[in-house]
Amino acid sequence: MTNNMKLTLNYYNKEAQQFTERTQNSDFSKLRKEFYSYIQPHGHVLDLGCGCGRDSKIFLEAGYKVTAMDGSKEMCEVASKLIGQEVICSTFQNYKPTETFDGIWACAALLHLSCKDIISVMKNLAKNLKTGGCFFASFRYGDFEGIRKERFFQDMTEDKFKDLLKKLPEYNLISAKIGPDVRPGREEELWLYAFLKRTKQKD
Repeated sequence: MTNNMKLTLNYYNKEAQQFTERTQNSDFSKLRKEFYSYIQPHGHVLDLGCGCGRDSKIFLEAGYKVTAMDGSKEMCEVASKLIGQEVICSTFQNYKPTETFDGIWACAALLHLSCKDIISVMKNLAKNLKTGGCFFASFRYGDFEGIRKERFFQDMTEDKFKDLLKKLPEYNLISAKIGPDVRPGREEELWLYAFLKRTKQKD
């Protein structure tokens, strides 16, 4: 495990309760609605980096099967209590699912990895995403890469993300749009919201 990953996970283990309180009322309804439009109704969703379990809970209530995972032990415990099922505790790099998914929801998750690790994780998960399935990912908008507020961040612009996708032929870009932070009081901060489609898998 890299020092950047240790630092980031230490932050979430230490701040799990406070982070949950700050983010549990974030309104991702518009993004979730778009995500639903790209995946099988009531299909199987992987909530990658589920955090407090906020989105997993809503997916479950909407009738989807959910696999939730996160790298922070403390966040996993918070999420498990919220959604009433086990949450897998693993780093993204070490996570090797055996199930197949209709959609992967990586909300503010991959932004804690280097571009090299983002490519590796997305390439690995492509094996478990059904052809035509949707991969949603969000990143803080910008060119910054480094430590911010005790965590490693990989910010992303449209061009930077498109360059990254050149190394991921397993996915086609549906859309990449810039939008405001959905957390109350943080609307002035910009994010990149990307929807990808799993291309036809090779035999």
